[in-house]
Amino acid sequence: MCALNSDRTSFTETPPKAGFGKRIHAWLLARCAVRYERMVAERKRGLFAGLRGNILEIGPGAGPNLVHIPKDCRWIGVEPNPYMHPYLRKAAERAGLRIEIRTLVAEKLPAGDETIDTVVSTLVLCSVRDPEMVLREILRVLRPGGRFIFLEHVAAAQGTRLRKIQRIIRPVWRRLADGCHPDRDTGLVIERAGFGLVHYENFRLPLGPVSTQIAGFATK
Repeated sequence: MCALNSDRTSFTETPPKAGFGKRIHAWLLARCAVRYERMVAERKRGLFAGLRGNILEIGPGAGPNLVHIPKDCRWIGVEPNPYMHPYLRKAAERAGLRIEIRTLVAEKLPAGDETIDTVVSTLVLCSVRDPEMVLREILRVLRPGGRFIFLEHVAAAQGTRLRKIQRIIRPVWRRLADGCHPDRDTGLVIERAGFGLVHYENFRLPLGPVSTQIAGFATK
């Protein structure tokens, strides 16, 4: 694994092959996330307060979190869908940021051991192939005392009607939502990952099968 680049220029790895579905997903995400961002704006302001140094965001999508990034921070985004990159660059221009983009998956983060101050994940761990591996990578790259901040939709409580619905629709939902698992128990996975401290709150939003959500942080 290499350390972060020493300059502030934008950098993009050679994109992998991406199908028409990923192009559509990028277009929809860029245009349909406004309502969600309004609903979580206050929570995000609290989560992102006090950011400094090197920030690595996994799955930044169209870049809704860039408005919360201080201009004196270094931001690198790990976004495997190359069709998201133009939206990311536009969001960075609006926020007055210079960014680096890597076309990689979160299971292989482009940073050296203990080089990152904060890792960010919002609505990402539901769709990664191996969430345990992703969290191991996050722990590897975080400095001692560094933070992993997250906002994710999660499985509803066991035995509830919503949990049953999430389980039933999972095969179709995954195909329509670029690999998203509506019934992934992400909070429990984070708790078991090996962080020194994990703190988050559960809340609900009017979002049907993905209404159960968590927001919080974990410290190395």
